[in-house]
Amino acid sequence: MLSAIRVAAIASNTVREAVRSRVLYVLLFFAVTLMLFGIVLSSLSYVESERILQDVAMAAMRVFGVAIAIFVGVNLIHKEVDRRTVYTILSKPLTRAEFLFGKFAGLVLTIWLQLAIMVACFMGVSALTGAEVGAGHAAAFVLLGGELALIVAVATLFSSFSTPLLSSFFTAGVWLAGHLTRDLRDVGLRSNSEWVGEAGVWLHRMLPDLQSFNLTIEAVHGLPVTAADVWLPLVYGAAYTTLLLLAATLIFDRRDFR
Repeated sequence: MLSAIRVAAIASNTVREAVRSRVLYVLLFFAVTLMLFGIVLSSLSYVESERILQDVAMAAMRVFGVAIAIFVGVNLIHKEVDRRTVYTILSKPLTRAEFLFGKFAGLVLTIWLQLAIMVACFMGVSALTGAEVGAGHAAAFVLLGGELALIVAVATLFSSFSTPLLSSFFTAGVWLAGHLTRDLRDVGLRSNSEWVGEAGVWLHRMLPDLQSFNLTIEAVHGLPVTAADVWLPLVYGAAYTTLLLLAATLIFDRRDFR
């Protein structure tokens, strides 16, 4: 059984450590800069300039949010092993599962804090340019938070057994593929080859369907968003994240640090 107190202690320490990372602030700076650049870009168009602005801003939030999750997340365990502090931590009455879940929870909190800052900048830029912000935007932000949590879980899984460089490539690959699984499935089903069609279907089933977390079009164009559009991806993401963390725990429990 996991101890909530011990997990919370590891999570709190992870947040304090993560907010000292220079990479985090550099990526956040570029995200905000790209949002502000969206004002210039949108001014070049006389048609739907507000939608262009918000589209660019939300794309910046997604890309740089994922970048933060990857570049900070892949060092979840490596730093502790490299500095050999993992030996001291695990020598205490703390299970490896609690250590791993605490690291995950701490990084998710850090990512959500950065997301809140980017949302505040988005709201400020939208208010400055007179662009409307509605319930669709709130739904899009909530789902983006769910997507980032899932990506942190992916990074946690790879960092439990691989190096930071390989973990970064693997996690980025899963994120890119996760946004293409529906297209891969559709291409496979239209193929004349049966095995190609089966491969596309299985890729869609096995890889995370991250496109279900993307409501940018609905938010920017003011299209209707139902409650199911929000809670179904969140439930799916929570289930997928749980499976990833369980797999990471099984691997981490068997890892030899000597």
